[in-house]
Amino acid sequence: MPDLYDLLDVAPEATGDEIKRAYRRKAREHHPDAGGDEETFKKVTHAYQVLSDPEKRVRYDRLGDDGTPGTRGGDPFGGFGGGGGFGGIGDVIDAFFGSSFGGGGAGGPRRTQPGRDVLVPLELDLEDVATGVQRPVEIEVAVGCDTCEGAGSASGAAATRCDTCGGAGQVQRVVRTAFGQMATASPCPRCDGGGRTVDDPCDDCGGEGRRVERRTLTVDIPPGVDDGDRLRVTGAGEAGRRGAPSGDLYVELRIAPHEVFERVGHDLVADVTVPFTQAALGGSITVPTLVDDEAEVAVPAGSQPGDVLTVRRAGLRDRSGRPRGDLRLRLSVEVPTGLAGEQRELVERLAELRGEHLDASGRGLFTRLRGAFQR
Repeated sequence: MPDLYDLLDVAPEATGDEIKRAYRRKAREHHPDAGGDEETFKKVTHAYQVLSDPEKRVRYDRLGDDGTPGTRGGDPFGGFGGGGGFGGIGDVIDAFFGSSFGGGGAGGPRRTQPGRDVLVPLELDLEDVATGVQRPVEIEVAVGCDTCEGAGSASGAAATRCDTCGGAGQVQRVVRTAFGQMATASPCPRCDGGGRTVDDPCDDCGGEGRRVERRTLTVDIPPGVDDGDRLRVTGAGEAGRRGAPSGDLYVELRIAPHEVFERVGHDLVADVTVPFTQAALGGSITVPTLVDDEAEVAVPAGSQPGDVLTVRRAGLRDRSGRPRGDLRLRLSVEVPTGLAGEQRELVERLAELRGEHLDASGRGLFTRLRGAFQR
Protein backbone atom coordinates (compact mmCIF):
# COMPACT_ATOMS: atom_id res chain seq x y z
CA MET A 1 0.00 0.00 0.00
CA PRO A 2 1.19 3.57 -0.54
CA ASP A 3 3.07 5.28 2.27
CA LEU A 4 0.68 7.52 4.23
CA TYR A 5 3.24 10.31 4.48
CA ASP A 6 3.69 10.20 0.69
CA LEU A 7 -0.09 10.42 0.18
CA LEU A 8 -0.09 13.76 2.03
CA ASP A 9 3.30 14.89 0.66
CA VAL A 10 4.76 15.40 4.13
CA ALA A 11 7.96 14.22 5.78
CA PRO A 12 7.83 11.50 8.49
CA GLU A 13 8.83 14.12 11.07
CA ALA A 14 6.04 16.54 10.06
CA THR A 15 4.18 18.25 12.89
CA GLY A 16 0.45 17.95 13.48
CA ASP A 17 -0.17 21.39 11.99
CA GLU A 18 1.84 20.53 8.87
CA ILE A 19 -0.18 17.33 8.41
CA LYS A 20 -3.45 19.22 8.79
CA ARG A 21 -2.44 21.85 6.23
CA ALA A 22 -1.33 19.14 3.81
CA TYR A 23 -4.70 17.38 4.17
CA ARG A 24 -6.58 20.58 3.45
CA ARG A 25 -4.68 20.99 0.19
CA LYS A 26 -5.26 17.39 -0.81
CA ALA A 27 -8.97 17.52 0.14
CA ARG A 28 -9.54 20.53 -2.09
CA GLU A 29 -7.73 18.83 -4.93
CA HIS A 30 -9.35 15.38 -4.77
CA HIS A 31 -12.84 15.90 -3.30
CA PRO A 32 -15.45 14.36 -5.65
CA ASP A 33 -17.65 17.45 -5.47
CA ALA A 34 -14.74 19.47 -6.85
CA GLY A 35 -14.18 17.07 -9.74
CA GLY A 36 -11.55 14.98 -7.98
CA ASP A 37 -11.04 11.23 -7.83
CA GLU A 38 -13.15 9.52 -5.16
CA GLU A 39 -10.68 6.70 -4.46
CA THR A 40 -7.79 9.11 -4.02
CA PHE A 41 -9.90 11.26 -1.70
CA LYS A 42 -10.67 8.21 0.46
CA LYS A 43 -6.99 7.29 0.66
CA VAL A 44 -5.97 10.84 1.55
CA THR A 45 -8.69 10.98 4.21
CA HIS A 46 -7.53 7.67 5.67
CA ALA A 47 -3.94 8.93 5.76
CA TYR A 48 -5.04 11.97 7.75
CA GLN A 49 -7.12 9.82 10.11
CA VAL A 50 -4.02 7.82 11.01
CA LEU A 51 -1.36 10.53 11.06
CA SER A 52 -3.44 13.09 12.98
CA ASP A 53 -4.04 10.64 15.83
CA PRO A 54 -0.90 10.32 18.01
CA GLU A 55 -1.55 6.71 19.02
CA LYS A 56 -2.41 5.58 15.49
CA ARG A 57 0.61 7.43 14.11
CA VAL A 58 2.99 5.70 16.53
CA ARG A 59 1.47 2.33 15.64
CA TYR A 60 1.79 3.11 11.92
CA ASP A 61 5.44 4.19 12.28
CA ARG A 62 6.23 0.91 14.01
CA LEU A 63 4.00 -1.64 12.29
CA GLY A 64 2.77 -0.06 9.07
CA ASP A 65 -0.82 0.05 7.86
CA ASP A 66 -3.11 -2.16 5.82
CA GLY A 67 -4.13 0.88 3.77
CA THR A 68 -7.90 0.38 4.20
CA PRO A 69 -9.72 3.70 4.57
CA GLY A 70 -11.91 3.79 7.66
CA THR A 71 -15.61 3.47 6.75
CA ARG A 72 -18.81 3.57 8.70
CA GLY A 73 -22.01 1.78 7.76
CA GLY A 74 -20.80 1.23 4.20
CA ASP A 75 -20.47 4.98 3.60
CA PRO A 76 -17.36 5.45 1.41
CA PHE A 77 -16.69 8.83 3.04
CA GLY A 78 -16.67 7.48 6.60
CA GLY A 79 -19.82 9.31 7.72
CA PHE A 80 -19.95 12.20 5.27
CA GLY A 81 -23.18 14.06 5.98
CA GLY A 82 -24.06 11.82 8.90
CA GLY A 83 -21.70 12.65 11.75
CA GLY A 84 -19.40 10.00 13.17
CA GLY A 85 -15.64 9.69 12.65
CA PHE A 86 -13.36 11.88 10.57
CA GLY A 87 -14.85 12.67 7.20
CA GLY A 88 -18.00 14.39 8.49
CA ILE A 89 -19.36 17.54 6.90
CA GLY A 90 -17.60 19.72 9.47
CA ASP A 91 -14.21 18.26 8.54
CA VAL A 92 -14.74 18.75 4.83
CA ILE A 93 -15.91 22.35 5.35
CA ASP A 94 -12.88 22.89 7.59
CA ALA A 95 -10.60 21.51 4.89
CA PHE A 96 -12.03 23.85 2.25
CA PHE A 97 -12.71 27.02 4.23
CA GLY A 98 -10.73 26.84 7.48
CA SER A 99 -11.59 26.21 11.10
CA SER A 100 -13.82 29.29 11.46
CA PHE A 101 -16.55 27.45 9.55
CA GLY A 102 -15.99 23.84 10.60
CA GLY A 103 -15.08 23.57 14.24
CA GLY A 104 -17.50 20.86 15.21
CA GLY A 105 -19.45 19.63 12.22
CA ALA A 106 -23.22 20.24 12.26
CA GLY A 107 -22.95 22.31 15.43
CA GLY A 108 -21.17 19.64 17.48
CA PRO A 109 -18.23 20.39 19.83
CA ARG A 110 -14.72 20.48 18.47
CA ARG A 111 -12.85 17.18 18.58
CA THR A 112 -10.48 16.75 21.51
CA GLN A 113 -7.16 18.18 20.41
CA PRO A 114 -3.86 16.73 21.56
CA GLY A 115 -1.32 19.03 23.15
CA ARG A 116 1.02 21.02 20.98
CA ASP A 117 4.28 19.59 19.68
CA VAL A 118 7.47 21.11 21.08
CA LEU A 119 10.66 21.81 19.09
CA VAL A 120 14.02 22.32 20.82
CA PRO A 121 17.53 22.67 19.32
CA LEU A 122 20.48 20.57 20.48
CA GLU A 123 24.11 21.11 19.51
CA LEU A 124 26.43 18.12 19.10
CA ASP A 125 30.14 17.64 18.48
CA LEU A 126 31.37 15.51 15.60
CA GLU A 127 32.65 12.99 18.16
CA ASP A 128 29.04 12.58 19.38
CA VAL A 129 27.94 11.84 15.82
CA ALA A 130 30.66 9.20 15.44
CA THR A 131 29.72 7.21 18.55
CA GLY A 132 26.14 8.15 19.40
CA VAL A 133 25.38 9.73 22.76
CA GLN A 134 22.74 10.39 25.38
CA ARG A 135 22.06 14.06 26.03
CA PRO A 136 19.80 15.87 28.52
CA VAL A 137 17.27 18.28 27.02
CA GLU A 138 15.58 20.91 29.18
CA ILE A 139 12.11 22.08 28.18
CA GLU A 140 9.37 24.20 29.72
CA VAL A 141 6.12 22.50 28.82
CA ALA A 142 2.51 21.98 29.96
CA VAL A 143 2.17 18.67 31.81
CA GLY A 144 -0.82 16.90 33.33
CA CYS A 145 -1.86 18.37 36.67
CA ASP A 146 -1.06 16.00 39.54
CA THR A 147 -3.61 17.61 41.86
CA CYS A 148 -6.70 16.89 39.75
CA GLU A 149 -5.07 14.09 37.71
CA GLY A 150 -5.74 16.00 34.52
CA ALA A 151 -9.50 16.31 35.01
CA GLY A 152 -9.42 20.06 35.63
CA SER A 153 -11.96 19.72 38.45
CA ALA A 154 -11.02 20.11 42.11
CA SER A 155 -13.53 17.43 43.13
CA GLY A 156 -12.77 15.17 40.21
CA ALA A 157 -16.28 15.66 38.81
CA ALA A 158 -16.76 15.27 35.08
CA ALA A 159 -16.96 18.34 32.90
CA THR A 160 -20.45 19.57 32.03
CA ARG A 161 -21.95 21.17 28.95
CA CYS A 162 -20.78 24.73 28.38
CA ASP A 163 -23.50 27.30 29.15
CA THR A 164 -22.15 29.83 26.65
CA CYS A 165 -22.27 27.66 23.53
CA GLY A 166 -24.67 24.98 24.71
CA GLY A 167 -22.03 22.30 24.14
CA ALA A 168 -21.53 23.17 20.48
CA GLY A 169 -17.97 24.33 21.04
CA GLN A 170 -18.54 27.38 18.89
CA VAL A 171 -20.50 30.59 18.92
CA GLN A 172 -22.20 31.97 15.83
CA ARG A 173 -23.10 35.46 14.78
CA VAL A 174 -24.63 37.05 11.71
CA VAL A 175 -22.86 39.97 10.05
CA ARG A 176 -24.06 42.21 7.26
CA THR A 177 -21.83 42.48 4.21
CA ALA A 178 -22.11 44.01 0.76
CA PHE A 179 -23.36 40.64 -0.41
CA GLY A 180 -26.03 40.28 2.26
CA GLN A 181 -26.04 38.57 5.62
CA MET A 182 -23.36 36.02 6.40
CA ALA A 183 -23.17 33.62 9.35
CA THR A 184 -19.76 33.08 10.92
CA ALA A 185 -18.67 30.73 13.66
CA SER A 186 -15.70 30.87 16.02
CA PRO A 187 -14.50 28.73 18.94
CA CYS A 188 -16.35 29.40 22.17
CA PRO A 189 -14.23 31.66 24.40
CA ARG A 190 -15.48 30.00 27.59
CA CYS A 191 -14.76 26.35 26.78
CA ASP A 192 -12.11 27.04 24.11
CA GLY A 193 -14.11 24.99 21.61
CA GLY A 194 -14.31 21.86 23.74
CA GLY A 195 -18.01 22.23 24.46
CA ARG A 196 -17.61 21.35 28.16
CA THR A 197 -16.53 23.20 31.30
CA VAL A 198 -15.86 22.33 34.94
CA ASP A 199 -17.91 23.88 37.74
CA ASP A 200 -15.15 23.76 40.38
CA PRO A 201 -11.82 24.45 38.63
CA CYS A 202 -8.70 22.99 40.20
CA ASP A 203 -6.75 25.68 42.06
CA ASP A 204 -3.39 24.46 40.71
CA CYS A 205 -4.28 24.39 37.02
CA GLY A 206 -7.32 26.72 36.79
CA GLY A 207 -9.46 23.97 35.27
CA GLU A 208 -7.08 23.27 32.38
CA GLY A 209 -6.04 19.88 33.68
CA ARG A 210 -2.42 20.83 33.06
CA ARG A 211 0.21 23.25 34.30
CA VAL A 212 3.56 24.51 33.06
CA GLU A 213 6.62 22.74 34.37
CA ARG A 214 10.33 22.74 33.55
CA ARG A 215 11.53 19.25 32.73
CA THR A 216 14.81 17.60 31.81
CA LEU A 217 14.57 14.61 29.45
CA THR A 218 17.36 12.32 28.32
CA VAL A 219 17.40 11.85 24.55
CA ASP A 220 19.20 9.01 22.78
CA ILE A 221 21.19 10.32 19.80
CA PRO A 222 22.06 7.48 17.41
CA PRO A 223 25.41 7.55 15.58
CA GLY A 224 25.46 8.98 12.05
CA VAL A 225 22.92 11.79 12.52
CA ASP A 226 23.27 14.86 10.31
CA ASP A 227 22.91 18.59 10.77
CA GLY A 228 19.23 19.54 10.72
CA ASP A 229 17.93 16.05 11.58
CA ARG A 230 14.92 15.95 13.89
CA LEU A 231 14.40 13.22 16.45
CA ARG A 232 10.86 12.65 17.72
CA VAL A 233 10.08 11.67 21.30
CA THR A 234 6.45 10.56 21.19
CA GLY A 235 4.20 11.97 23.90
CA ALA A 236 6.89 14.23 25.41
CA GLY A 237 5.31 17.46 24.13
CA GLU A 238 2.59 19.53 25.80
CA ALA A 239 -0.19 17.70 27.58
CA GLY A 240 -3.67 18.15 26.10
CA ARG A 241 -6.45 19.92 28.01
CA ARG A 242 -8.31 17.81 30.57
CA GLY A 243 -6.72 14.50 29.78
CA ALA A 244 -6.34 14.87 26.01
CA PRO A 245 -3.26 13.15 24.52
CA SER A 246 0.09 14.87 24.71
CA GLY A 247 1.93 16.23 21.70
CA ASP A 248 5.42 15.13 20.69
CA LEU A 249 8.86 16.53 21.36
CA TYR A 250 11.09 17.18 18.35
CA VAL A 251 14.82 17.63 18.93
CA GLU A 252 16.52 19.46 16.04
CA LEU A 253 20.21 18.64 15.83
CA ARG A 254 23.00 21.10 15.04
CA ILE A 255 26.50 19.74 14.42
CA ALA A 256 29.31 22.07 15.48
CA PRO A 257 32.29 22.49 13.08
CA HIS A 258 35.36 20.40 13.96
CA GLU A 259 38.85 21.88 14.13
CA VAL A 260 40.46 18.95 12.26
CA PHE A 261 37.85 16.97 10.33
CA GLU A 262 35.39 18.11 7.68
CA ARG A 263 32.27 16.03 7.12
CA VAL A 264 31.29 15.05 3.58
CA GLY A 265 28.27 12.77 3.82
CA HIS A 266 29.53 9.93 6.02
CA ASP A 267 33.16 10.43 5.01
CA LEU A 268 35.62 12.55 6.96
CA VAL A 269 38.21 14.74 5.25
CA ALA A 270 41.37 16.17 6.82
CA ASP A 271 44.56 17.87 5.59
CA VAL A 272 47.96 16.30 6.33
CA THR A 273 51.44 17.61 5.54
CA VAL A 274 54.48 15.42 4.81
CA PRO A 275 58.10 16.45 4.12
CA PHE A 276 59.15 16.48 0.48
CA THR A 277 61.64 13.66 1.09
CA GLN A 278 58.84 11.39 2.35
CA ALA A 279 56.59 12.37 -0.54
CA ALA A 280 59.43 11.49 -2.93
CA LEU A 281 60.67 8.30 -1.27
CA GLY A 282 57.46 7.02 0.34
CA GLY A 283 56.91 5.87 3.91
CA SER A 284 54.12 5.89 6.48
CA ILE A 285 52.49 8.41 8.79
CA THR A 286 50.32 8.11 11.90
CA VAL A 287 47.13 10.18 11.92
CA PRO A 288 44.34 10.67 14.51
CA THR A 289 40.82 9.45 13.78
CA LEU A 290 37.37 9.96 15.31
CA VAL A 291 36.65 6.25 15.44
CA ASP A 292 39.88 4.96 17.03
CA ASP A 293 42.85 6.68 18.62
CA GLU A 294 45.01 6.73 15.50
CA ALA A 295 45.73 4.96 12.22
CA GLU A 296 48.91 4.25 10.28
CA VAL A 297 48.74 5.29 6.64
CA ALA A 298 51.16 4.43 3.83
CA VAL A 299 52.48 7.33 1.72
CA PRO A 300 53.36 6.02 -1.77
CA ALA A 301 56.67 7.10 -3.29
CA GLY A 302 56.20 10.02 -5.65
CA SER A 303 53.12 11.39 -3.88
CA GLN A 304 52.09 14.84 -5.11
CA PRO A 305 50.43 17.81 -3.37
CA GLY A 306 46.66 17.32 -3.55
CA ASP A 307 46.82 13.52 -3.64
CA VAL A 308 44.26 11.83 -1.39
CA LEU A 309 45.06 8.92 0.91
CA THR A 310 42.10 6.84 2.13
CA VAL A 311 41.64 5.06 5.44
CA ARG A 312 38.77 2.62 4.91
CA ARG A 313 35.90 2.52 7.42
CA ALA A 314 37.35 5.30 9.59
CA GLY A 315 34.49 7.71 8.88
CA LEU A 316 30.99 7.95 10.34
CA ARG A 317 28.29 5.35 10.68
CA ASP A 318 25.20 5.43 8.49
CA ARG A 319 21.81 5.28 10.25
CA SER A 320 20.45 3.12 7.43
CA GLY A 321 22.88 0.33 8.27
CA ARG A 322 25.20 0.82 5.32
CA PRO A 323 28.98 0.44 5.87
CA ARG A 324 30.83 3.13 7.78
CA GLY A 325 32.30 5.96 5.72
CA ASP A 326 36.01 6.53 5.03
CA LEU A 327 38.65 8.97 6.23
CA ARG A 328 40.21 10.86 3.31
CA LEU A 329 43.53 12.65 3.82
CA ARG A 330 44.50 15.49 1.45
CA LEU A 331 48.27 15.70 1.08
CA SER A 332 50.35 18.83 1.31
CA VAL A 333 54.10 18.65 0.72
CA GLU A 334 56.43 20.70 2.90
CA VAL A 335 59.27 22.30 0.91
CA PRO A 336 62.36 23.06 3.05
CA THR A 337 63.60 26.61 3.34
CA GLY A 338 66.95 28.09 4.37
CA LEU A 339 69.08 25.29 2.91
CA ALA A 340 72.80 25.84 3.34
CA GLY A 341 76.07 23.94 3.31
CA GLU A 342 75.82 20.20 2.83
CA GLN A 343 72.00 20.24 2.63
CA ARG A 344 72.10 22.65 -0.32
CA GLU A 345 74.86 20.64 -1.99
CA LEU A 346 72.80 17.47 -1.71
CA VAL A 347 69.74 19.09 -3.28
CA GLU A 348 71.87 20.60 -6.06
CA ARG A 349 73.39 17.17 -6.68
CA LEU A 350 69.87 15.68 -6.88
CA ALA A 351 68.85 18.35 -9.37
CA GLU A 352 71.95 17.63 -11.44
CA LEU A 353 71.24 13.88 -11.48
CA ARG A 354 67.67 14.54 -12.60
CA GLY A 355 68.79 16.92 -15.34
CA GLU A 356 67.21 19.88 -13.61
CA HIS A 357 70.27 22.15 -13.77
CA LEU A 358 70.03 25.84 -12.97
CA ASP A 359 72.26 28.20 -14.96
CA ALA A 360 74.59 30.62 -13.31
CA SER A 361 72.00 33.40 -13.33
CA GLY A 362 69.63 31.24 -11.33
CA ARG A 363 67.06 31.09 -14.15
CA GLY A 364 64.88 28.01 -14.02
CA LEU A 365 63.86 25.67 -16.82
CA PHE A 366 60.75 27.68 -17.79
CA THR A 367 62.78 30.91 -17.95
CA ARG A 368 65.38 29.30 -20.20
CA LEU A 369 62.74 27.82 -22.49
CA ARG A 370 61.02 31.17 -22.84
CA GLY A 371 64.38 32.75 -23.72
CA ALA A 372 65.00 30.12 -26.39
CA PHE A 373 61.65 30.91 -28.10
CA GLN A 374 62.46 34.61 -28.10
CA ARG A 375 65.66 34.22 -30.09
